[in-house]
Amino acid sequence: MADKKKKNTPDYINKRARFEYQFLDSLEAGIMLTGTEVKSVRGGKVNLSDAYCLFERGELFIRNLYITEYENGTYYNHDARRIRKLLLQKKELKKWEKRVTEKGLTVVPYKMYFTDKGFVKIEIVLAQGKKEFDKREAIKEKDNRREMERTRLTVSKYNADK
Repeated sequence: MADKKKKNTPDYINKRARFEYQFLDSLEAGIMLTGTEVKSVRGGKVNLSDAYCLFERGELFIRNLYITEYENGTYYNHDARRIRKLLLQKKELKKWEKRVTEKGLTVVPYKMYFTDKGFVKIEIVLAQGKKEFDKREAIKEKDNRREMERTRLTVSKYNADK
């Protein structure tokens, strides 16, 4: 029966994170949501761009994740930017917390999606901030790739016309 369901819920990606940070490691984490939050996520009302993760008392929390209030919700509706707990195993939490405190790395939420069973998962990455010159280099590489693709398309179009 689950095979017949179509996956019509999109993945939500923090595109800015790839530009701002260099990714070192990634994990899949569960997230504690209320019912109205899950309905809003299914409706596509999520913004990951301002979200960040912090360790508190040996647990990992995501802050500033924007999930719009559910339109048909009653007084049980959720706060749009409330603090949400991420669900990971203690072994992974300790390992990442140690790396974050020792090396000055950060935990960034990168991608939010639904599993086949209907659970909301977040892909979090252990990241190191890029310097200004690294960002300029990334922009230059992106422009070069775009220009090469553009010239390749015009050459192939020119050859097709002959």
